[in-house]
Formats: sequence, structure tokens, C-alpha cells
Amino acid sequence: MVHVTTFSSTSNSSIRTQFRDIDGLQIRYAESEPRQADALLLSPWPESLFAFDRVWDQLAEHAHLVAVDLPGYGHSERRDDLLSPAAMGEFVIRLADAFGLDNPHVVGPDVGTGASLFAAARHPGRLRSLVVGSGGAAIPLVLGGVLNDWVVAPDLDKFRTIDPRQIVAGAVAGLVFYELPDAVREDYLSSYEGDRMVESMRYVRRYPEELPVLRDLLPGTQTPVEIIAGGRDWAVPPVNGYFLADRLPNSKLDILNAGHFTWEDAPDDYARLTIDWWQQAEAVGK
Repeated sequence: MVHVTTFSSTSNSSIRTQFRDIDGLQIRYAESEPRQADALLLSPWPESLFAFDRVWDQLAEHAHLVAVDLPGYGHSERRDDLLSPAAMGEFVIRLADAFGLDNPHVVGPDVGTGASLFAAARHPGRLRSLVVGSGGAAIPLVLGGVLNDWVVAPDLDKFRTIDPRQIVAGAVAGLVFYELPDAVREDYLSSYEGDRMVESMRYVRRYPEELPVLRDLLPGTQTPVEIIAGGRDWAVPPVNGYFLADRLPNSKLDILNAGHFTWEDAPDDYARLTIDWWQQAEAVGK
């Protein structure tokens, strides 16, 4: 059963959300009009699929978009065994299968970076191209501020006493050049109420054990990868992008004058780089 909801926003968003049962979970998604190419967009954290509001119309001119709130993120149901980059990478493939996307581009910023790269590495040829960035990748870990605290804290107990809306509000304060519309901000804040914010931290807490595995997979990953990083990113410094670019054989790194949330801080540049990368990948595939 597909449950359809609508979204009213001061941004006049083109995004309309629905819910779909995938692998026993209620997954929130949005879809654009059909195009020859397909693209799967993975929600960043602690945001939701409305993070793509500023680039949606531009990207939708080139590809059929399916944006999803990953399990445990946005307004999708959580399953604890999926809260790691490797496990979420397998779920990315299940998402593509569920939506009938035979060879999609994947846009996976932030937590989508590790998941997308695991998916591409372990399923060669399944994904046409990746656009990643703003996600932890470097070994040893190079993370800043509270994100590093979330990863290295001995447990999550001290975070359970903090209002999750305050945590999310503090995180999106990393936007440098963009003020979120009220409705989009509320979607983010409501996405992580109750225990959802603290439990979602389990994903990044798997970085110390899983990123070394990913590092070893990168040199054999042939999928074209565009890496977009924010030069002003305090949470995930650009060195993480350089780490990936140095190891991925078919990649390009672009550093934007933006904070962590490059897709909202620099939407025109983000959309241009993404579409250019799609077109290059499609030209190679012809």
C-alpha cells in the first residue's frame, strides 16, 4: 500500500512525499517525472529528502529522481541492523531494485557517502555513477566538533538527555549561505524526535571499524565518483574528500565555497556538477 502525503512549504517545493513498504520498512520517498536516466537520491543527516529542495527542479530536468529517507533518517522507519555504512549499502541496492532502477546514478551526500561507496564496490556495474561528499571517509578519522563526539563517545547515554530538536537545530546551523524555510526546518526537526536522533548516531559510530574496510575496497571500485566537499565544512573537513579522490580510480573532487550542507549552501554549483557528472557517465556508457 502506498500512502501519499503532501508538503506545503514557503519554498514552493516541487517535492511530494509518499510512503512505501520496502523490506518490511515504511520508507518515505519522492519521485519526479519519467526521464531516460534514473537517479536515486539518499537523504543526508540530520536532514531528510527535503535537503534536495534547492536542486530538485534542476536535477529533474535531466533524470527521473527517486529521493528517499534512508531507514532511521528523515521520516522512514528504522531497523537497527541497517545502521552502518556497509549494511546501508546493501539497502541502497534493495532500494534500486524496489523502484525498478536498473542502472541508476546515486547522489549520496553525508551518511550516503559510505553507503553509496560500499554499494558500488560490492555490486560492480550495478550503479551508473555516484555523487558523494560531506561524509566521513578518512582513516585515521578526521571529523570535527560534535560529530567527532558522537563517534568516539564511550556510549550514547549523555546524548539521551538532550532535546533532539536542539541537536538538529545546532547541526543545521552549519548552513553558511542559506536560511531554511520554516516548513523544511520543521521537517528536519520532527524527523528526529524521541529517540530517533540518538539511535541514528549508531551509523557514524560504526566508522572506526567499517571505514578501514571501505578504504581497502576503494582502489578496485570502477564506478565513476564525483566528490563534492564544502571548503567551510567544520564537521567533515575536506581532507575526507581528498582521501577518497586519492584512492578511487575514476573520480573527481570539487571543493565548493560552502559549509557542510553543500547541496543547500551552493545549490547551483551542486546541481551543475552533478548533471555534468551524469552526462559524462552516460556518454561513456553509450
